[in-house]
Amino acid sequence: MADSQSSYRQIIKATSVFGSVQIFNILISLIRSKIIALLIGPTGIGVIGLFNSTLNLVGSFTNAGIETSGVKAISSAENSPELLNKEVSILKRLIWITGIIGMTAVAVLSPLLSRVTFGNNEYTLAFLLISFSLLFKQLTNGSLVILQGLSKIKYLAKANLYGNLLGLLISMPLYYFFKTDGIVPSIVFSSLIAMMVAFYFRAKIQIEHVRLTNKEVFSEGKQLIMLGFSLSLIGLLSTLSSYLLQVFISNYKNVSEVGFYSAGFTILNTYVGVIFTAMATDYYPRLSKVCHDNDSVKKLVGEQSIIAILLITPIIVIFLVFAPTVIRLLYSKEFLPIVPLVSWGILGMIIKAVSWSMGYILIAKGDSKLFIKTSIGFNSLFLIINIVGYYFYGLDGLGITFLINYLVHFLGLKIITTKRYDFNFDYEFYKLFLYCILICSVSFTCLYIYSDIIKFFSFSVLIIISLCFSFLQLNKRLNFKEFFSKKI
Repeated sequence: MADSQSSYRQIIKATSVFGSVQIFNILISLIRSKIIALLIGPTGIGVIGLFNSTLNLVGSFTNAGIETSGVKAISSAENSPELLNKEVSILKRLIWITGIIGMTAVAVLSPLLSRVTFGNNEYTLAFLLISFSLLFKQLTNGSLVILQGLSKIKYLAKANLYGNLLGLLISMPLYYFFKTDGIVPSIVFSSLIAMMVAFYFRAKIQIEHVRLTNKEVFSEGKQLIMLGFSLSLIGLLSTLSSYLLQVFISNYKNVSEVGFYSAGFTILNTYVGVIFTAMATDYYPRLSKVCHDNDSVKKLVGEQSIIAILLITPIIVIFLVFAPTVIRLLYSKEFLPIVPLVSWGILGMIIKAVSWSMGYILIAKGDSKLFIKTSIGFNSLFLIINIVGYYFYGLDGLGITFLINYLVHFLGLKIITTKRYDFNFDYEFYKLFLYCILICSVSFTCLYIYSDIIKFFSFSVLIIISLCFSFLQLNKRLNFKEFFSKKI
């Protein structure tokens, strides 16, 4: 019991440190999104979404997944200074190589990218300029990988916070004075600022540089590169499916519809999904350290899943209640058509919380072949059913298909991890999971109550129930009184 309590507390500690900074990042993103929505509207957000999707797509081809495999390599070498120095030196060299390749690829392919993405050559110069941001982003990731692999959570959190804050201060005047013409310089300068901030915090860690030739880098880092390429392919599939979906929406309707899709997707994966980002910072390195012990993996994944669903449940209920207000605050009233999209999509976040925890098992174990096969299947399904959903039901259909995707992903991973690694959740988890699903489902159903008085009363009760249930269950595992008394 003491070991479990210590593990739960470690999860909460890491989540609270990085999560608190993520809240500030959300506020920064809120301000940025609100100002951008007011200054350049859905069309401008659609253009930004297409630029970012294209950069992510090319980056998935060229970054070799080093930022993910690097965390595993560094966390595994943490207890050996000599090995750690070598792994960091290898990582830094590979980051530079992949970053330059990505930048060159965007620059050379800029006319083609303009035609494929926007249907004309008007954005060729824009793609040529934003190619630099791909190099800056890869160098930023290299520094953040080192911080994450060594569990330097506070430095990692500050690097994210200050990078986003300074990026906002640079971007807003550009959008104010130049409107849509400020999109390209905003992307470039924001990525440059983020890189400089990440370099600053990375420099606080004293790691001895090891001189290596390129031949030695590729020879010594063979395992890191192989796993990285597998993860790169997986990231590529995910980015490609999202990119093709946005291109389909743009051609089937217009760029404004892409703006609506991008806004809804950002709310689900950035604002609501912040809890996953906060937890993954500590979760992935810890899971990598015990990946060879199936019992330890089962214990850690179970604990992580429980904390995830208990934290996300009240967030889902509260968001369902205030979705229209939140969308107005984040963007503007022009974006209210995405309310059904995010309402359906956020209902699936309770399922995603668990499949997300299980998905890291395959990465931590380095089971690249299986991971590639499952990713091909899941991403193909994602693209097909989302295109079908949007074709027949528009933005509402995308919300429903998001929920279906989360459910299929959970069931698929559960079957795979059970057969491959003998992974199972215990009875206590399933009981909590069903309670949380029930609370979220009832809250979603209340959206369709016609009487405002009954709806208000029902949501008030459900918010209280969700908060009390999560608090009591967390207190059962953490003992808040003892936890905070020690901190004080």
